[in-house]
Amino acid sequence: MLEKYIKLIAKELGEAEWKVANCVELLGEGNTIPFISRYRKEQTGGLDDVTIDEIARLAQVYDTLEKRKETILKSIGDRLTEELRHRIDDCTDAHLLEDIYLPYKPRRRTRAQIAREAGVEPLALGILAKQVRHPEKAAQQYVNDQLKTVDEVLAAARDIIAESFNERADVRADLRGYLHNHELISTRTKAAADDDPEAMNYKAYFKHRESINRIPAHRMLAMLRGQEEGYLRLHLDANVEKCREKLYFRYYGKEGNPGFQQSEQVRMAIEDCLNRLLLPSIEHDLLAQAKARADLASVHVFSDNLRQLLLAPPVGQKRTLAVDPGYRNGCKIVCLDESGNLLHHEIIYPHPPQNEKVKSIVAVSRMMNEYDIQAIAIGNGTASRETEDFFKRIPMPDGCRTYLVSEDGASIYSASEIAREEFPEEDVTVRGSVSIGRRLMDPLAELVKIDPKSLGVGQYQHDVDQKLLKEELDHVVEQCVSMVGVNVNTASPWLLRYVAGIGPSLAGAIIAWRSEKGPFRSREELLKVPRLGPKVYQQCAGFLRIAGGDQPLDNSAVHPEAYAVVDKMAASLGIPVAQLIGNKEKINLLEERIADFADERFGVPTLQDILAELAKPGRDPRQPAGAFAFSEEIHEIEDLVVGMEVPGLVTNVTDFGAFVNIGVHKEGLIHTSTLRDKKGRPATQASGLLKINEQVLVRVVSVDLDRNRIGLQLVSKFIG
Repeated sequence: MLEKYIKLIAKELGEAEWKVANCVELLGEGNTIPFISRYRKEQTGGLDDVTIDEIARLAQVYDTLEKRKETILKSIGDRLTEELRHRIDDCTDAHLLEDIYLPYKPRRRTRAQIAREAGVEPLALGILAKQVRHPEKAAQQYVNDQLKTVDEVLAAARDIIAESFNERADVRADLRGYLHNHELISTRTKAAADDDPEAMNYKAYFKHRESINRIPAHRMLAMLRGQEEGYLRLHLDANVEKCREKLYFRYYGKEGNPGFQQSEQVRMAIEDCLNRLLLPSIEHDLLAQAKARADLASVHVFSDNLRQLLLAPPVGQKRTLAVDPGYRNGCKIVCLDESGNLLHHEIIYPHPPQNEKVKSIVAVSRMMNEYDIQAIAIGNGTASRETEDFFKRIPMPDGCRTYLVSEDGASIYSASEIAREEFPEEDVTVRGSVSIGRRLMDPLAELVKIDPKSLGVGQYQHDVDQKLLKEELDHVVEQCVSMVGVNVNTASPWLLRYVAGIGPSLAGAIIAWRSEKGPFRSREELLKVPRLGPKVYQQCAGFLRIAGGDQPLDNSAVHPEAYAVVDKMAASLGIPVAQLIGNKEKINLLEERIADFADERFGVPTLQDILAELAKPGRDPRQPAGAFAFSEEIHEIEDLVVGMEVPGLVTNVTDFGAFVNIGVHKEGLIHTSTLRDKKGRPATQASGLLKINEQVLVRVVSVDLDRNRIGLQLVSKFIG
């Protein structure tokens, strides 16, 4: 990548140029983001996966820009001059590049082109060069069969002048810079009737104005959706007269003393250019830039939420009873073994209209005893609160806890090809309950089977650039899977495909090899899998675990390329590697002289990672799952009283606030305006202050029964 782009990326991200340059080089060599972040810290200065992901995105932006330059240079062909080539080569902005290209761009027949064909270009050029002081008199000699009056001749000349202003890159850049902080005005259209509930969703924007450069992502996307649906009209607050005078004096009137008639023609041409060409084009560009910023901000919010959701605390390998609650259709129950295999399923009807409470208690008690249940997962959808209360009446085995689990996306999974492949004989209700139970046991392993957009987190995910969203979310899933690590002998193909470097095809090949040959005994055996070559092995090996294999380090995050370093460490202590793993006393001795083992390939940062991993090999970075209970005083929204404080679970975080489940079948909103950052200042967004699944204590500040809305205020986090 060219040095100028390295500098731009480094400046935007606030990172050293050498870090960015090395990172771009590593990415160009086909290395994955998790691999670079974990195993190439010396080259990147310890950049984390989020920063590397941003570098990869920006590098792709500039790579696209370079490819566009190549296309433009070919299109210009023989008209290319050295000066023009230098302008194109030096350009680092996509909009400016298109401005430079505009005069050379193939296009349909324009009004200016028609005027040139009518022979009035000399008149237009003379006016622009301030050589025609009396345009009306000069226009008489251009009257012909096509242009029959002086007014028609002058109008044609103005078309040429207007196009010349429109095609000047400096004019366009100047106007774009002038307008980029102007207000975007949103007004209602005739289609936005007061009795239209869809239109009323955009009521806040029926008379709204805000600087286009500072509109928060959620408001920008809401207005754009309203415009697309025909309820809003968006336009920049651009004063045409001010813009006209600005361009006139900057690019024409400041030199010489043009006569009044000449000035009038140029002003008329500039005004026409603004109304017909420049302002619509610049407004489109600025809206596109605002949309791109909003897309990126929303995708970042979505990816942060998804990361928190995927890394949610697991309860681990426990025999689990999972419930998909319901009223009339009953509660669908499944019993799973420690590995998430389905053992049993049935339906109970503890709620109205059946009210078979005693019968249901007997059934649940029987299942808990028969399948030695150690944990209970209850979906958080319809009837979840009532089902939770029902289970409180049933005596629980020692250590057995009840957990509330998000159902978002469970119905998507239950009807998916993956679910049909896993449970071809079961219906969607059973599959959905299994998904709820497995989410409790290991959220990451189960949620990778579901399209992230169906998981109920983020903001305006259907309005943002879908390609950008998919790429970013795929990266997040890959990073989370790689961070936690995967047991190659037990992982599903849907989990394996997200390990760095593997993908769907190789995941299938690994499963096939495992099925035919039996469990892998070492990481090195992976090289026997068809199409899994040295490069893929390098990327994935450190994230795959093999328990009880031939090499004890294979069950750790230590990369095979560093095994020799560990051998050297163990030898320096006179013990085998197996006795070093988990031996805190010996590891402390190594930490005291860690620099002795550093060389050009493995520096201190990597060696510190190795020792940390040796101390706790294969440690799951996720926190253990904790139980949670709603307030016993409230069950419905009508039970809420302004001022009461209740516990809740954060279910979604957006720019404008965080949604919290407080157990009344309707989530409340902690608006960003009520939050404070770590320094006590008013927060600009909720993201970064609150996390998905975080337990909080909130105060009820408003209850709107008519609109079914609850306003909340954060009191504290991490409640007991």
